[in-house]
Amino acid sequence: QVQVVESGGGLVQAGGSLRLSCAASGRTSRWLTMGWFRQAPGKEREFVAAISWSGGSTYYADSVKGRFTISRDNAKNLVYLQMGSLKPEDTAVYYCATETTPRTPAWAGTTEREYRYWGQGTQVTVSS
Repeated sequence: QVQVVESGGGLVQAGGSLRLSCAASGRTSRWLTMGWFRQAPGKEREFVAAISWSGGSTYYADSVKGRFTISRDNAKNLVYLQMGSLKPEDTAVYYCATETTPRTPAWAGTTEREYRYWGQGTQVTVSS
């Protein structure tokens, strides 16, 4: 099993920045692909960003491209989501997801079903 814990959520004004962190522990592996998803009230959970186990490839939803940056610290099994130019529509519970299945260095899942291990989520609220 892999345990996933998010942190860093909170309340921020529109235009502001926030950084989320995600720590993976337990039976991790060198192929630890990590992604961020979010779920706004009354909406389905959606993909936000993902990073390959090598750290060399990143993927973003169109809605956050240019504003959010995903990065990782492989030595610590940490992944970060730096969020900038935040908008009220970014308000959601943000979930970190991980997968340990061996993949190519450039692969990172962009759908929920590609990840087995999930955190409990952290609330991000952007006020207008």
